[in-house]
Formats: sequence, structure tokens, C-alpha cells
Amino acid sequence: MGELLYEVREGAARLTLNREAQRNALSAELLGLLEEALDRAEADAEVRAVCLTGAGDKAFCSGADLGSGPDGALLGARRYAGLLRRLRRYPKPLVARLNGHCLAGGMGLMLACDIVYARDGIKLGTPEARVGLFPLMIGALIHRNARRKRALEMMLTAEPVTAREAEAMGLVTRVYPGAAELDAAVDKTLAAIRLNAPLALSVGRRAMVEAEELGFDEAVEHLCGKLHELLGTEDAAEGLSAFVEKRPPRWTGR
Repeated sequence: MGELLYEVREGAARLTLNREAQRNALSAELLGLLEEALDRAEADAEVRAVCLTGAGDKAFCSGADLGSGPDGALLGARRYAGLLRRLRRYPKPLVARLNGHCLAGGMGLMLACDIVYARDGIKLGTPEARVGLFPLMIGALIHRNARRKRALEMMLTAEPVTAREAEAMGLVTRVYPGAAELDAAVDKTLAAIRLNAPLALSVGRRAMVEAEELGFDEAVEHLCGKLHELLGTEDAAEGLSAFVEKRPPRWTGR
């Protein structure tokens, strides 16, 4: 098996980081495979959402593979930055399943997702300062999700937080007591996403990201334009007709 497992099940592409012995650290090969898998899932009309997880129960992702030296690390960092930008503007909903610890670069992957479900008992953190680095790129996502003072405490001390603490900080959506409950929650959410209009989710997800980068007045105007765009789609007409006729909608993505 390769460093990344790809499976489509019930309308969701499930991407599994498959370097369990290395705590699912991000190698150059794995970064490339993630990019290819995201392209594949985007092009597949049957895929309504993407679920990102890690093999085993020790780590979701422990961050970058640090064995490549400074030059290799810099090249990997640039590729990783591109992956974060790709995830942030991805046209389909992203769900992260954390059944193991999430550290360093793994935090960036997780935070770039829309929904994050974690198993109780795991830890999340940014240990970069302990090896002479700092969580710079992922800091852009941490500050968009967590309270500033609490985020800085985590980054400056390099001390990990529990899943429950991460939930309270805003880094994690929900925490579940065990793997069974975690998997049930992930499956339920992916199934719920599948029921909704794919074009509306795609336009809406991107519009929310774009609006975050605007002032309030500009954001409202931008989002109003996106609503106008959606109102002219076949899916909107179908959704309103289905509501009136009390029947399930038949989405076409147009």
C-alpha cells in the first residue's frame, strides 16, 4: 500500500495518511499524493465531501518529516503552503477525523477543514519551538479559529492541549469518547452533507472564505452577489420546487 489511501464510499472521498510507523508525517511523496487525491475528488461528481484522516490510532499527523535537512524542509514548506491554500479554497466540504495526536503541520491540515471531529484522549499542539522553528504557516489558520491569547500560549510554550481544550479554544468542532462514536459522527455528517445541493455548498464555502478577507460592508455586498448567483441555478429552482411539492430534491450541480 502507498503513503495515501483513497476510497470513495457513499458519496465521500476518504483520504487516509498511511505512514503509521512514522506517525503519518508529511513526506514530499505524501504531499504530492494529497494534491493528486484532491484533484481526483474534485473532478468526481459522485464525491460530495472529502474526509481526511490518519492510519492507526497513534497520530492523525505529526507534521513534516524532518529528516530531509534545511534545504529539503524549505522546499517541503513551500509545497505545504500551497496545499493549505488549496484546502482553504477547495470547492467541496472537508471533514477531518482525528483518531490520534495532531501536531505541527498536522494542525494545518486539520484547521483547513470545515469540520473537525476528534477522539477524546488525543493531544494537539505546536512543538516547533522545541526544534528551533515556529508554527508560522499554520499560525494563519490557528488565529482564524482560536482566541489569540490562548493560541499564543500554545505556540510560545510548545505545550500540547487536550482534545477537550482544543474544542473549547475553537480548534475542534466536537470531541467523542471513543473511536466508535467518532466514526459514527463522521459518517452521519458526511451523509447529511450528501443530501444538500452540491453547487450551493461549493459556492457557499468559497464565498465564506472570500468574505473573511473583506471589510464588513464589502463582505455583505460580495455575499449578496453570490446569493444572486445561486438563485439563478437549476439546483435552486429544483430545491424550491421540491420543498413546495414535499419531495426529495434531485440535484444536478447546475
